[in-house]
Amino acid sequence: MSSIIIIVLMIAFMYFFMIRPQQKQRKEHQSMVNHLKKGDQVVMISRLHGVIDEINTTDQTVTIDCEGVYLTFDLSAIARVIPSKTQAAEAQPASQAAASEEPASESAEAADDQKPAESDSADADK
Repeated sequence: MSSIIIIVLMIAFMYFFMIRPQQKQRKEHQSMVNHLKKGDQVVMISRLHGVIDEINTTDQTVTIDCEGVYLTFDLSAIARVIPSKTQAAEAQPASQAAASEEPASESAEAADDQKPAESDSADADK
């Protein structure tokens, strides 16, 4: 009876720590591929950087412009999309707003923690 429980626990462990994260990652990659458009800057799995020139959904291929050289890859070869400057500018105010929500008391405590260390080192120099 205990060996069956151990086997079931091992299968559950494998599911939650190996299979499930891989499925989530595959869904995220598929979502990224579905939202690609001409002009997006991408990085291929071979670490080749380029700009999407054409997307062929019937053949599941993408043509990448790498400084005037046009290369055709499978859509699955795209590792990530580099955010454009407009997307980065939109995301930056959101990150600044999150940083400004940090309580001031935590910053004051961190500053207080640093002051004694500085005075200890000054005393050691004397």
